Amino acid sequence: MAQFLLHYGLHLLAPLGIAYLFFRSNWKQAYLILLATMLIDLDHLWADPIFDPTRCSINYHPLHTYWAAGAYVLLLLWKPLRILAIGLLFHLLTDWIDCMVM
Repeated sequence: MAQFLLHYGLHLLAPLGIAYLFFRSNWKQAYLILLATMLIDLDHLWADPIFDPTRCSINYHPLHTYWAAGAYVLLLLWKPLRILAIGLLFHLLTDWIDCMVM
């Protein structure tokens, strides 16, 4: 239960803090963008089984690889996509933390 709360707390509540602390003037829009980055979990649909609580997402799913993370880092360089890049990288960090806790 603690792992579940940590994982989803980081996916849902931490982006709220990031949005409010770093994008205060548009924190609601930033929070929605950060939440939208959870759509990278659609790559779980290609896995069999789709959901396995014992599987580490990092380097298993295509959008959760180190190569993808490198692309997300490059997105940080382009200001219009910076919030999106932060959300994607934070998503990977959250999933990596989940792997370490497993």
